[in-house]
Amino acid sequence: MIGVEYIFVGAGVLLLLSIIASKTSGRLGVPSLLFFLIIGMLAGSEGLGRIHFEDPWLAQSLGVLALAFILFSGGLDTDWKVVRQVVWKGIALSTLGVVGTACLVGWFSTMLLNLSLFEGFLLGAIVSSTDAAAVFSILRSKKVSLKGSLKPLLELESGSNDPMAVFLTIGFIHLLTQTDASLVDFVPMFFSQMALGGAFGYGMGRGAVFVANRLRLEYEGLYSVFTLTLVLLTYGITASLGGNGFLAVYLAGLVMGNSDFVHKRSIIRFHDGLAWLMQIAMFLTLGLLVFPSRLIPIAGISLLVSLFLMFVARPVSVLVLLLFAKMDFRGKAMVSWVGLRGAVPIVLATFPLLARVPNAEMIFNIVFFIVFTSVVFQGTSIPIVARWLRVDAPFLPKPQPLLEIGPSCNIANELVEITIPPSSPAVGKQVVELGLPPGTLIVLISRNGESFVPGGGTVLAENDSVLFLAERADIGRIRSILERSGEMR
Repeated sequence: MIGVEYIFVGAGVLLLLSIIASKTSGRLGVPSLLFFLIIGMLAGSEGLGRIHFEDPWLAQSLGVLALAFILFSGGLDTDWKVVRQVVWKGIALSTLGVVGTACLVGWFSTMLLNLSLFEGFLLGAIVSSTDAAAVFSILRSKKVSLKGSLKPLLELESGSNDPMAVFLTIGFIHLLTQTDASLVDFVPMFFSQMALGGAFGYGMGRGAVFVANRLRLEYEGLYSVFTLTLVLLTYGITASLGGNGFLAVYLAGLVMGNSDFVHKRSIIRFHDGLAWLMQIAMFLTLGLLVFPSRLIPIAGISLLVSLFLMFVARPVSVLVLLLFAKMDFRGKAMVSWVGLRGAVPIVLATFPLLARVPNAEMIFNIVFFIVFTSVVFQGTSIPIVARWLRVDAPFLPKPQPLLEIGPSCNIANELVEITIPPSSPAVGKQVVELGLPPGTLIVLISRNGESFVPGGGTVLAENDSVLFLAERADIGRIRSILERSGEMR
């Protein structure tokens, strides 16, 4: 039996290699998750590490836990004021777009692989969701952003389409394992899962904000433990009652991220680091789980399915749903191409293994190959395609917070920090021209990494971080003056 100290050493070495690899991936413009997978495969039983790991249950359990924290972190970091302008397009892509992709890939897989109809649809459902974190990490590494509403649309779609993929995967497994099941069962299952997930997610998010602002814990670090507990409870309770736990944790994070609560920024930083740890651990584990020798026999057919997904299924689904959207063809083409597959499909591919679905091992290996090729082909080409379609924009790093500000309960005035968007009418105006409510005091402005105290003649610029002191009743009006923006295309 291996001593626990050797397990710690092995885990530490793998994590350290993954961290170093993430630095290399940024320079090469390749998603770091590709390196995480390769490190896991090299450490596996057929690699240099000779670590024998063949436990789908453990891999799935770790994947579900990791995905819950990743989705919660994604919700925390989503700015509702930005994504609400594309909310209906994002919801359409994350629901109907996922269904369309799953059906098209399922049909093609049935024809190509001689699978049953439901087995083909199961494969399509597993690979139907996209990974936003990988996409934007590539763009950041190349100092590239996206114009107009493309960035918030892709953030919202990729952050919210995992619950639908999970629902479809579980649904098709149910059809394959229950002889008396039918497609009609999807309707009540969908509404019950989404309704419970939405209700519990929103309720837990609002409740967490209320409790966090009134706990008055003695140690700041315990607030991070509180939100960690929130994720576990939200997913566990929702899933045990038959709801969609992934939707619940994402909504809980979204509600908290767009509310004011104590130690908000430190909690966001904590969950960002935790999400990275979960992502690395998940990819290393899944890399250990795969056997490269089993990928070789199905490489040809897997490549065909992957190419169909990239060049037919995803583009058709996106273009149909955005047919009448106020977006030019270049933007639609970019959304079609940014369909990078990430961790979720590999996690979902363990579900058929545990359910002993026919052809489950072949489905797992095909999914792994599809994710690998998607990362290699789409991941490396995203900045090039953005420039070719002329939808790229200069990358602007997120402004660093001026102060750690939490809501106060005992005074009438509050310190509030606002970042001025590029389309704000306040850009180019002097402070005295803004028409701020009487008694409002601008304390500090941060611009390009430097902070200064403004005067009445100071001209505001886009992406300025403005720290002001004002009465609570006036904060909404001030936000309207500084944040109001034109309609995004």
